[in-house]
Amino acid sequence: MIILTTSATSQELKFIPREYAATGFELTDQDTNTPVTYTGLTFTKDRYYLKGNVVFSPLLIEGRFYTIKIFNGATNVVYRDMIFCTDQAISTYSINDGVYTKHETTNEYVVL
Repeated sequence: MIILTTSATSQELKFIPREYAATGFELTDQDTNTPVTYTGLTFTKDRYYLKGNVVFSPLLIEGRFYTIKIFNGATNVVYRDMIFCTDQAISTYSINDGVYTKHETTNEYVVL
């Protein structure tokens, strides 16, 4: 799974493809099932990886999952994966960030 942010600046996609050439990709939002196609991109080989910088438009939405299909040419799929979008640090990621509040009580229970 690839982790990206909601940033409006360029973000790096880095993946191990089936073949070391790619020209674009299709990103599909899992909530709305809406695909967006990005073409004319440049990916470079870095050891076993292909990597490229992408500015996402429309912007990715916090907490959403996306599927990505990377193509070489019009129909040759060289890589498929899921993307998760979050602005939280991965090492301290919490699904309940800002949603769940912990309640503490001083109730004591007596067991007979």
